[in-house]
Amino acid sequence: MVRHTGIGVVAGLASALLIGVVVQATPLALALYLLAPLPILIVAMGWSHRTGLVAAASGTLALALASSPLRGLAFLVSTALPAWWLGYLALLGRETAPGRMEWYPTGRLLAWVAVTAAVALIVVVMLSSGDHAAYQERVRRLARAMLQVQMQETPSRGAGLEEDDLARIAERVAGLAPAIMATTFTLLLTFYLWAGARVVQISGRLARPWPDLAATALPRRALWALVAGAVLSVAPGYAGAFGVALLGAFAAALALQGLAALHDRSRGKPGRTPLLVGLYVLVFLTQGLALAALSLFGLVDALFGRRRAAKAPPLA
Repeated sequence: MVRHTGIGVVAGLASALLIGVVVQATPLALALYLLAPLPILIVAMGWSHRTGLVAAASGTLALALASSPLRGLAFLVSTALPAWWLGYLALLGRETAPGRMEWYPTGRLLAWVAVTAAVALIVVVMLSSGDHAAYQERVRRLARAMLQVQMQETPSRGAGLEEDDLARIAERVAGLAPAIMATTFTLLLTFYLWAGARVVQISGRLARPWPDLAATALPRRALWALVAGAVLSVAPGYAGAFGVALLGAFAAALALQGLAALHDRSRGKPGRTPLLVGLYVLVFLTQGLALAALSLFGLVDALFGRRRAAKAPPLA
């Protein structure tokens, strides 16, 4: 137990260090900053969720003492707790028969990734800007500045745009900002979960067998989150921002389900590899458009179903 505590402390300090290097403002520093949740995820899945909690606590304390309590709290909400929580869920299981385990389904795990991303995002925004009006004004200014930079780089895009037009576009971008950020955060959390699990699997410490990721399917009841997000999105203040974030997070989750469905449906088909390579190239080149198409495909797949775990390789 003492040894596991020590591993947790080291992982938490490593995560805090990765967060701290962002002040260097270099591409390498940014890349290291983005990897900050991995040490916590790795110890949570490779040792135990208690070790992950120790890592979360030690990293938070280190940042609070070295920088500020607010920065430590932001680390706890945006990095440490999401990493620990997802690591905990990934290793949930129950014994259904002697020697046979049923592990937490990847579809439910994906749903929790989306919920975690939306909640963590809104809490961090509230910590950084307690007043919603001030937050909106800050995002509007940032959106306006980005638009002006784009117009300077490509003057043809800004041809005919008046000051009022810029203000309206900035207002729309500010309204969509929670969805954009939640979409990105959901994709990042999914990557962290996959990468952390791979590291733990390679080390031989992953307790569960590697799941059939192509069979991942959100439970149908998770789609109620889209309804909740749509209802909340018209509410004022941070409640509305949370609704927009929830829509963005589940749009990303549905896009990942759409991607999994394409992997699943193409199994054993001729030309599968070129098809999937072309798909990933298309996603990279078109970004938002491809994600929107995958989200719609994932929604149809979630609503009407497809080949389920009965025909997929068992999880245990």
